[in-house]
Amino acid sequence: KLCEGILNILEKDTKTSCQVACLEALRILSRDKKVLVPVTTKRNLQILMRLAKLDTVEDPLERVSEFPVIVEALKCLCNIIFNSAVAQKLSLELNLAAMLCNLLEKCKDQQFVGDIKCFDLRLLFLLSLLHTDIRSQLRQELQGVQVLTQALESSLSVRWMEEYKAAEDRDRPPLSLQETDCAIEALKALFNVTLDSWNVHSETESHQFRYMAAILRHCLLTTGPTEDKTEELH
Repeated sequence: KLCEGILNILEKDTKTSCQVACLEALRILSRDKKVLVPVTTKRNLQILMRLAKLDTVEDPLERVSEFPVIVEALKCLCNIIFNSAVAQKLSLELNLAAMLCNLLEKCKDQQFVGDIKCFDLRLLFLLSLLHTDIRSQLRQELQGVQVLTQALESSLSVRWMEEYKAAEDRDRPPLSLQETDCAIEALKALFNVTLDSWNVHSETESHQFRYMAAILRHCLLTTGPTEDKTEELH
């Protein structure tokens, strides 16, 4: 009942601070699988998707004041998708993966969107891990390899010397914690999406995988903010 009451509040146009507080409470509650059973419905997922700006295809990310709401809504969706088989099935019906890819595109060349990007990637990782149909959809329909590779490239701030050769900067400072976390989530999602890619049939795919291999090499030469984070990245 508490979760349902929170979602009823979130469905209304309330203040940003109220939305964040409600989402933080829901995030904690959503760790309990038993609590999720009665609230995992299409309507409730759509409420969270709207707050995460996943239902607005054209609208850019402009209002920085809304970013904490987007991040908390994505965190809630991560917990719900991870803990609920029903939510995993509904995510395919609601075309969640396509909306996440679209939100990722909006994060390009934007400031202050690191957390949005990171939890968008984490949710794509969870969907590709837990739902084989979504994994196939990402690979075949949504150009998931390209989208995720570009997200990884952006997180690592890759500079190119040649088509498939990234610049090596020995004096470059370590990645920030946020950049490292984004890169790790992109790598995890990429692993799932490319898991069955043993046969490369086209020039486009060949280019994509050579491009990705160059970025992965660059990744291995990159350090994170701590030794543990560097090890996790590699």
